[in-house]
Amino acid sequence: MTTFLTYTILGLVLGAVYSIAASGLVLTYNTSGIFNFAHGAQAMFGTFLYWQFTQWGWPAWLALIAVVGVVGPAMGAALHAAIMKGLRGTADVTKIIVTVAVLLGTVYLAQWLWDPDEPYTVEMFFGAGSKITVAGVVVRFHEIVCLVAAVAIAVGLRLLFTRTRMGVVMRGSVDDPDLLRLSGHDPERAAMTAWALGSTLAVLAGVLIVPISGGGLDANMLTLLVIDAFAAAMFGRLRSIPRTFVGAMVLGLIANYVLAYLPSASAITGNLRVSLPMILLFVVLVVLPQDRLRGAAVRTRERYRPPTVRSAAVWALVLVGVVFLYSLLLTDGGVTTLALGMTFAIIALSLTVLTGYAGELNLAPLAFAAVATVVAFHFGVNGSGLAARLGIDGIVLGVVVAALVGGLVALPAVRLRGLYLALATLAFGEFLSNIVLRDTTEHELFGVKFTLFPDGALVVPPPKVGPLDLRDGRTFLLTATVLFAVIAVGLAALRASGYGRRLAAMKDSPAASAMLGQNLVRLKLSVFMLSAAIAGLGGVLMSAATGTVAQENFTFIGSLSLLMLVVVAGIGYLSGALFGGLMAGVGSAVLVATFSDLALSHEGLADVYGALGNLVLVGTALVGMGVGKNPSGVVHDIAEGYRAIRTARPVLYGAGAAGAALYVLALTGVVGVWTFSLIAICVVFLLPVVGRMYLDEGENRATPPELLGVDEPYTDELRARLDRELGLPATLRTAAFAEPVPVEKGEASVTA
Repeated sequence: MTTFLTYTILGLVLGAVYSIAASGLVLTYNTSGIFNFAHGAQAMFGTFLYWQFTQWGWPAWLALIAVVGVVGPAMGAALHAAIMKGLRGTADVTKIIVTVAVLLGTVYLAQWLWDPDEPYTVEMFFGAGSKITVAGVVVRFHEIVCLVAAVAIAVGLRLLFTRTRMGVVMRGSVDDPDLLRLSGHDPERAAMTAWALGSTLAVLAGVLIVPISGGGLDANMLTLLVIDAFAAAMFGRLRSIPRTFVGAMVLGLIANYVLAYLPSASAITGNLRVSLPMILLFVVLVVLPQDRLRGAAVRTRERYRPPTVRSAAVWALVLVGVVFLYSLLLTDGGVTTLALGMTFAIIALSLTVLTGYAGELNLAPLAFAAVATVVAFHFGVNGSGLAARLGIDGIVLGVVVAALVGGLVALPAVRLRGLYLALATLAFGEFLSNIVLRDTTEHELFGVKFTLFPDGALVVPPPKVGPLDLRDGRTFLLTATVLFAVIAVGLAALRASGYGRRLAAMKDSPAASAMLGQNLVRLKLSVFMLSAAIAGLGGVLMSAATGTVAQENFTFIGSLSLLMLVVVAGIGYLSGALFGGLMAGVGSAVLVATFSDLALSHEGLADVYGALGNLVLVGTALVGMGVGKNPSGVVHDIAEGYRAIRTARPVLYGAGAAGAALYVLALTGVVGVWTFSLIAICVVFLLPVVGRMYLDEGENRATPPELLGVDEPYTDELRARLDRELGLPATLRTAAFAEPVPVEKGEASVTA
């Protein structure tokens, strides 16, 4: 009985902290319509500051007041003023990606400021020895503070929303801010207040939860720990504070009962304890009723122009040619790195068809890549040692299983949309990562013994398909490029087909699409399976390019980083998948590795190079935060820029000739590969600017109509141009000049 009471108290304490964190989520979502994925990161950053203040000798109570009373509100208000208020009129994916970028940027910044290799510990309030005994159960003062704070916050927020004018204004600011403004209220101020309160609750939850979770302070772990509160927020359907409180308590109790009564020696129990919040999140999303389908088309600021099949095929050939020529400049290591980036680009194509075309969200594309990799490893590897090869049968089987798993995940979630579907995929990804990818124990099924992840890692050899052996890096790179090109052209054809138009209709207005007779369940299932199959193929190739993969290669953070970069590039464009995939697989990793090598080789400048490496990571997240101002993506702006300078042929021909000359110089070793790459990237981004300047200058050189004939001879050509500018028939004017007509007195002459 004492054991039951002990774990019940611990469960209530854990649920109390979940309740505080989830209340902050409900508060910000109710007032801004934005689900803050960075909630856990805010909690983590505030907790690190609390630890820092205590290390500077501040009393615990003063440090708590500083982070909860100053840092938390300031962080929330700054986020709203700088980023969140600019997200009105954007799609769900844009809102989600901006908060994901804030999450990643905050984690990178924390790892920059506080070395992740050093230990950090947060003590309980009043110390671990301050405790009382109730019915034989020891309860620490810190745990009592958690319980009291959770109840007080739940009651206070309930009263705020239902009994105060500020609460009504907060709720109205998300429903109809214009109507609220007409009634004399300021919706932006209400939303900023809500973000300040939400951030404060996040910081408080972080400070409270670390001591009851062991005291260890780690940026990634604490961020994910608070994310567990998502399930509690879903209990309340992001609206009800009382239901959120109850859900948090249930979540905390179940988590501790699992820890208490399931066999402690089993690795599955430990993994289940970690992934239990995500399992409950998925169950809650599927079981509880959700919002109805939208009745009207959604008007957002995102604009995409899908390519024709012909143009996609032409650009696919150009891509293969460019990659081949560029690979001639690279070393073997560079070729392997570029091949890894191209496999990420294939995975990114799964997001283009699912999110860009169909408007459905998947926050765990690497989870389907992991499924295909595990299947391909167990059923497709032939031979051993250096002679081992991955067969085509294993690749095909892995892709098929990934597609089936995608269908199974989508099947209970087909009635979900937007944020709910995104959270369901997030829950699946975390479940897979914690249960399957951590399973290093031996199992026996039908007399066959196997281990899903032997020794915590899978060695995936290069594929061999008939005479095509991909052990050679350049062959691997070109094969991955051709596969990307083929899939991209296929997706362009799919988008132009009737099936693609049905996906677009479902994206714009699910209710209208259903009213016109479209089977949304079939559409969602099919596009989910297609997306999962593409992600599975890219995952197998990514694993083969890496050689050895572990659970860390398919994490939740990795999936979010890939999705963020694809959205930054343009989730509706095939080229956006290429740009985002290369950035995820090559860009930041290469830059960080380069700065790390420079820091090792130049000890005097190690701090400078280390700071630049961290700055690259934080800068990547800052780019993601800018999606709100440009929701269509970088590729959209570049394409529009080149489309506008199509008539600037001298600039285009000049750039082409300069690029060819630079390539020859790089091929002959006159300039380095890095120099060539940097100049080429600068030319690609700056050429539209130069072309526009050229066109503007050409237009400025033309003489205005009122100055014609003043500084230059008055020729027939100038007369014809003047007629055109004035909208007069040029032929009659030319004839009139040839044979002047006598003007009667009092009659105006148009040629005078």
